[in-house]
Amino acid sequence: MSDWRERIPKVELHVHLEGSIPLPTLWELIAKYGGDPSTPDLDALRRRFVYRDFAHFIETWTWQLAFLREYDDFTRIAEAVARDFARQNIRYVEAYYSPGDFRQHGLETLPLTEAIRAGLDRVPEVDVKLVTDLVRNYGPERGASTLSELRDAHELGVIGITIGGHEKEYPPSPFADVYEEARRMGFRTSAHAGEAAGPDSVWGAARDLRVDRIGHGTRAAEDERLVDYLSERRIPIETCPISNVRTAVIPSVAQHPIREFLDRGIPVSVNTDDPAMFGNSLADEYAALERELGFTPDEIRALILSGIATSWMSDDEKARMTREFEADPAWRAG
Repeated sequence: MSDWRERIPKVELHVHLEGSIPLPTLWELIAKYGGDPSTPDLDALRRRFVYRDFAHFIETWTWQLAFLREYDDFTRIAEAVARDFARQNIRYVEAYYSPGDFRQHGLETLPLTEAIRAGLDRVPEVDVKLVTDLVRNYGPERGASTLSELRDAHELGVIGITIGGHEKEYPPSPFADVYEEARRMGFRTSAHAGEAAGPDSVWGAARDLRVDRIGHGTRAAEDERLVDYLSERRIPIETCPISNVRTAVIPSVAQHPIREFLDRGIPVSVNTDDPAMFGNSLADEYAALERELGFTPDEIRALILSGIATSWMSDDEKARMTREFEADPAWRAG
């Protein structure tokens, strides 16, 4: 069964490029910039990626970003991440990246995006589209500035925006005008909500930002009216069960509301979020759902197809990928 989960074709809709850097590649970057006395070897690096809570995860995320300083670094990590996707038989990805985090190093949004695309293009086995994280911590004005720099980014495979970061301190509603402008520019929209903050954050993303999808959405389950709202409007949720356990949003996968969302008719995809930082893979996600929530292989296949259906591919592309997945020799092996 484990082999089946590894071999089955997959899609990923909620994964951060910077949180997916294979540890040997990150270790090379740390060495490139002089190392870190608190992290003397790869084992120490692995131990660093254990978190007390969501705030500690964000602190570690910020530490890691300090070792991405040049455009070439992004080409390097993009290629390494794409090769890891391909190794897992992930065929299609909508990957987040956060250009605003690197202004401190003098890196501009469009050249940074070009550098990422150069790395991704070296791995034709996987189709990776990009979703720009405007990073709510910097506020809507900075978000609008980053968005304006993306006017020529469609040809680089940038298809949408999101807002990640400190959800409790920076609610979604102030970004409403930015999201409206993104739609005018032809971008799709998501927002991290219901992860580190409660149902109000999801309400803000759904009603004020009018997002196409909700990232995480875990705590939406605390509000019955909100679950009804998401169900009635068929607003997809990009669930990340193991991530939510690693950052202490939930105690265990067994307590994740994914089954409730599905039973209520909310479209759901399953994703890894920051797999290199959480030590998880999509195969691990499927195994955890089977082990802790009783999902069957047929239900796992349905979740993969739901990922295709709730992606931002064209209808023709979705239909073609669905046919390819269902014809794959590994599809029925479980």
